[in-house]
Amino acid sequence: MDKIKILFVCMGNICRSPTAHGVFRGLVRARDMEQRFEIDCAGTHAYHIGHAPDARAQAAVRTRGIDIGHLRARKVSAEDFAYFDHVLAMDEDNYDNLMALCPQPHAHKVKLFMEFAPDLHVREVPDPYYGGASGFDRVLDLVEAASEGLFDHLQDGDKVKRRQRRG
Repeated sequence: MDKIKILFVCMGNICRSPTAHGVFRGLVRARDMEQRFEIDCAGTHAYHIGHAPDARAQAAVRTRGIDIGHLRARKVSAEDFAYFDHVLAMDEDNYDNLMALCPQPHAHKVKLFMEFAPDLHVREVPDPYYGGASGFDRVLDLVEAASEGLFDHLQDGDKVKRRQRRG
């Protein structure tokens, strides 16, 4: 069975996208579904290539039992659009940057991550970099909600595919 490949993207790949990576990985691990997913994260800018996630992001996710310290920032590449099934932007600016880079045949893969938490009525995961610790907690709350929605969406899609193969 093919893995579902997901790429979370923010600007520098040290706050929001590694948080989303860690939260979603934790969610699929808790549901014993790790073998079904390949998860990565990247940034639209090359500001922090090779750096670990921001210490404040690491501290925030650690309070919820998640470790992202092993992740290293990288810049999104044109090849990512062909490789990943879902390329999820944290905000409109990064969505626009991704769409400018994305080859047209893969444009359907690029979405705003918060589309998977429509009940929150929030379109973007705000960048907490220049704020205090509460901004990182807010990001974590949004990311957890969107991760649950994404997981449910992918599970529903998988059920439809299985029914189509049988029918």
